[in-house]
Amino acid sequence: MSPFTGSAVRTPGWEHLRVEVADGVATVTLARPEKLNALTFGAYADLRDLLAELSRERSVRALVLAGEGRGFCSGGDVDEIIGATLSMDTAQLLDFNRMTGQVVRAVRECPFPVIASLHGVAAGAGAVLALAADFRVADPTARFAFLFTRVGLSGGDMGAAYLLPRVVGLGHATRLLMLGDPVRALEAERIGLISELTEEGRADETSQRLAHRLAQGPALAYAQTKALLTSELDMPLAASIELDASTQALLMTGEDYAEFHAAFTEKRPPKWSGR
Repeated sequence: MSPFTGSAVRTPGWEHLRVEVADGVATVTLARPEKLNALTFGAYADLRDLLAELSRERSVRALVLAGEGRGFCSGGDVDEIIGATLSMDTAQLLDFNRMTGQVVRAVRECPFPVIASLHGVAAGAGAVLALAADFRVADPTARFAFLFTRVGLSGGDMGAAYLLPRVVGLGHATRLLMLGDPVRALEAERIGLISELTEEGRADETSQRLAHRLAQGPALAYAQTKALLTSELDMPLAASIELDASTQALLMTGEDYAEFHAAFTEKRPPKWSGR
């Protein structure tokens, strides 16, 4: 996302999310614990706009997405979204579904790593938000459920049919998206849906530790790695190799590449500037 902005000013506060930024790490918490952090129209829109704003500012180097209370996110709110969509016309429904997809694109396209910190349920849209993250850190209570067919909709919601086969393979993705059965933490780790399995109650702590490690590292190298991982999913090998070559040539002119050599020569840790 481009760092250039027009007349828009920074959002002074976020109504539907709890946002904290410290030491280059943004912690974004879904904070409706009484509803298992079920998503509303406002929460989707805030996530979309927040990620775009942080991407423009370039002050955040890693982001942790977490849920307050007993679980990560139970998906779209049954009353506030599913009930409301029953009275919408096709144009309004398309606008809504495009917005939810924009959130997933924002997670994938923002220039910093996103870590989903998972405990309890990650269902429906909550499961896709976790899927879109770069890292999924979960404790043993975590369970995923892609529930879209259970409500009479396609399992390929919000890019799930694109992302999930690339994470766990087509066979597992077909089973999870078709049947909507819950996948508990041990199986999720086995099939590659979880990046790191922690002890119970330690997912947030481990996620923060990983986020601070990433925030202290070479931010531009991480941003370009993320961009290539996303871009090259649909590229032939020859095009991927050419894009890799162009990217490396540009990064080799950067300050961080020279800093690594200086630090190696002087036998000290590098001081990464993200440039």
